[in-house]
Amino acid sequence: MIDIKVPAVGESINEVTLLKWNKKDGDFVERDEVIAELESEKATFEVNAEQSGIIKLGNISEGDTIKIGDLLASIDESAAKPSGNGKEKTEEKPKGKKEESKKKQAAKTTSAAPVVALANELPASDSGIKASPVASAIIEDKKIDPKIVTPSGPAGKILKNDVLAALSNPGKKAFEGAELFSRNVRSEKMSSLRKTISQRLVEAKNTTAMLTTFNEADMSRIMDIRSKYKDKFKEIHGVGLGFMSFFTKACALALSEWPSVNAYIDGDSLVYHDYADISIAVSTPRGLTVPVIRNVESLGMAEIEKKVIELAAKARDSKLTTEELTGGTFTITNGGVFGSLMSTPIINIPQSAILGMHKIQDRPVVVNGQIVVRPMMYLALSYDHRIIDGRESVSFLVRVKELLENPEQLLMGKDPVKTLLEL
Repeated sequence: MIDIKVPAVGESINEVTLLKWNKKDGDFVERDEVIAELESEKATFEVNAEQSGIIKLGNISEGDTIKIGDLLASIDESAAKPSGNGKEKTEEKPKGKKEESKKKQAAKTTSAAPVVALANELPASDSGIKASPVASAIIEDKKIDPKIVTPSGPAGKILKNDVLAALSNPGKKAFEGAELFSRNVRSEKMSSLRKTISQRLVEAKNTTAMLTTFNEADMSRIMDIRSKYKDKFKEIHGVGLGFMSFFTKACALALSEWPSVNAYIDGDSLVYHDYADISIAVSTPRGLTVPVIRNVESLGMAEIEKKVIELAAKARDSKLTTEELTGGTFTITNGGVFGSLMSTPIINIPQSAILGMHKIQDRPVVVNGQIVVRPMMYLALSYDHRIIDGRESVSFLVRVKELLENPEQLLMGKDPVKTLLEL
């Protein structure tokens, strides 16, 4: 019998949460097969079977908090793999002529009358929502969004009366899983990730002298570049040209010029970094994660875009490792993808600054004495005033603005004309 214990996942992590059992008690498992998914305060990870055999699960339920080193499950490696139950052989027996004839007749009936064959469960829309035939017809005729209809049928199926109820209450929609005028209150246990996010945000507010400075950037040049080169860029590099590569590059260059923004306080010391490890805030169904892109200053635009896609995919699938979530020197968060026009982001401690991107919106601005419409984005830099002074924070943000509005400077960090004239 082999005991499988909760593995250590980090120096400061003492407990984890059992998210999901992938096997049932008494199942036969193969070596290296995933038996459970756990969540620490920083990331989720899988536990694999160390040997093949019959598994006996510990007395732990999904959602329980367990300590590092606790017994998770046991495997009896001496148990033989169960043989098949013979169903395959039964299915492989040759069919008689009578049975084949029935099968052909059924196939003809199905192809001739597909509506009858599917009458018990018709999709109300392409979203996969199921409805009865009558309900589906009413939804189609009245152009109703199936999402506003509360299903009452088995397996979440929408019935005729559900649609009629929605039509009789125009503009009224109950919360999901509730009825109109519901006063239901639900209580759910906080996940380890959500508890950690909560603690870190409160710690950032209570332990730093946080201040936010704002500016705005004209995104015309970047949008022109993306429009002109996006097809060629994707053809050559196999990845789309997004905004994040421009922002991370601009921040890396600005951090090299204003090193205090790339530093943090450690006791009585200031720790500076001669590289830019930029954390990218990614929203997932289970909470906010902040994976890190290492050495942004040494990466090309395509390399950054590929890394952003890779980390975002891992975050959504809960596959980020502890190493990918720690060690950033500066953070970028993009509330603009959700429609935010302006915000004051909270520092990702122990870092000393975070840049907030926002929604690009056409606004009237004055250029050379003329009022013109330009795609503008508000930028917000929250910083720890204990280490970063006003001059440095404002100058850093102005430099980022300059690099975004003149992206050709990202190539050498200087104005090409001034470089040519040796100014």
